[in-house]
Amino acid sequence: MFRKLMNSIREFFGDVSGELKKVSFPTRAETVGSTTVVIVFCIIMSLYLSFIDSFLVWAVSKIL
Repeated sequence: MFRKLMNSIREFFGDVSGELKKVSFPTRAETVGSTTVVIVFCIIMSLYLSFIDSFLVWAVSKIL
């Protein structure tokens, strides 16, 4: 029983090691590019939502 458990654990870690060899990590340039896109998108969305919020505050104040 103990031997079967050890073989299962060894097989599991062997499979994990094999899967990690298939992983492709992004290059530095890809990481910088993706980060730039995310930051620009966040800035654009924050400006858009700020504008919408200001408009809705103005519209509700006119209604009330």
